[in-house]
Amino acid sequence: MLRRIAVFAALLASAVTAQAQPREDRGAAMGEFDFYVLSLSWSATWCQITGERRGARQCDSGRNPGFVVHGLWPQYERGYPAFCTPDGRNPSRRAMDIAETVLPDSGLARHQWRKHGTCSGLPPEGYFNAIGAARAKVRIPAALEAPRDVNRFAPLEIERAFAEANPGLRPDMMAVTCERGMLEEVRICLTKDLRSFRPCPEVDRAACRVREVSVPTAR
Repeated sequence: MLRRIAVFAALLASAVTAQAQPREDRGAAMGEFDFYVLSLSWSATWCQITGERRGARQCDSGRNPGFVVHGLWPQYERGYPAFCTPDGRNPSRRAMDIAETVLPDSGLARHQWRKHGTCSGLPPEGYFNAIGAARAKVRIPAALEAPRDVNRFAPLEIERAFAEANPGLRPDMMAVTCERGMLEEVRICLTKDLRSFRPCPEVDRAACRVREVSVPTAR
């Protein structure tokens, strides 16, 4: 009986997780979406789980002090467009020069352009400039700028800290995600013109639902 209950619980959890995953609309029309999500990655978590094993430069001492931009993602109210042109038009050297000022790695920049930037309706230079504009819109709370000690926070505490640091931003306009019990990302929803924050129920529902997350020390 206990085994059956455990199996049922696992299946139920898988079903809930599957329902929480937004629908990806590959090959969608360029520029036709409802809003943006700015994804800010906690670099120390990514490095601990993935980056150090890959030897990523982002994980060198002094290169991952806290949050870095993961990407700027066009979104529908439900689901999101992706890979909106077949070849993704490789960004020019000028575009990559801009990308290097807003993203931690050139490989990440090219991937973000192919998967998300092609859906923005902008040329590569415009897309990377939009990432910079979105990042400039968000102020990082003082407690999360570059902590030197491992901390633990409830996801809602992190959301409230961002809301307090950014007038007009509310918890229903963002999501805190986690991986292996550690802070992974803060995803913040912005209007299509990047002028203001806006509610995003589907993004909010995908937030981490644990009681607390660990925030590894910035390096």
